[in-house]
Order: sequence, then structure tokens, then C-alpha cells
Amino acid sequence: MAEQFYATGKRKMSIARTWLKPGSGEIIINNKPAEEYFPLDSAREMIMQPFTLTNTAGEYDIKVNVKGGGVLGQAGAIRHGITKALFQSNPDFRLVLKKAGLVKRDPRSKERKKYGQRGARARFQFSKR
Repeated sequence: MAEQFYATGKRKMSIARTWLKPGSGEIIINNKPAEEYFPLDSAREMIMQPFTLTNTAGEYDIKVNVKGGGVLGQAGAIRHGITKALFQSNPDFRLVLKKAGLVKRDPRSKERKKYGQRGARARFQFSKR
């Protein structure tokens, strides 16, 4: 059996469990092909970004279980998981991926709504009279 690499990627409220193994470049997300799971081209490009940077496109089969969040949050979580699994397979990739900013988890998330307000920062309209 070929060696398999596992990593967990996170982004906003999404968590992606990612398995990489040497293969033909097949991507399965929640038991569906990537083209079917992500109809947006930008989401599919986001997933492929670590492979294009390391020139390993088509060398690994990817199986992902992802849950939570929205479409682009899930794509970001998958990208983070693939990045972590890639530098497990080859530690030399870490420098290239780190320079592109893919190694660190993106900490940005939605700010919570405060009480007595319309949103996180938006206030109700003030009436003087």
C-alpha cells in the first residue's frame, strides 16, 4: 500500500479532513468529484493552488471530508489541509508554501453581533427629536 498523508485544515467555521496519496490527481470531496461539489471555478482554483506552487498537479489523489461554513470557507479549509499534508510528504515544499501564505490558518472570521445594535458594527439610526 502506498504511503498516505493526513492533515486537518480550517477556515472560518469550516473543518476539512484531508488525505493525500500518490496517484493520478483525482479529487473527491464528501464522496463527490470536485467539479460537482464546487461549481465555482474560483473555489476549484483555490483548492489547486498548493499543487501549482509546488509543481505537483496530478501527482496525488485527494480525499476530503469537509463540514461547516460556506462554499469559499470550505475551499479555504481544504486548501489549508492540502498544504499541511503536502509538506508532510515533502518537507522541502514548506518554504514555497509559507512564502505564498498558505501554511498559517487564516484567522479572519465573522465578528459577532452586539446587543442593542443592528449588527457587529452597524448601529440603529439615532433620532435627536
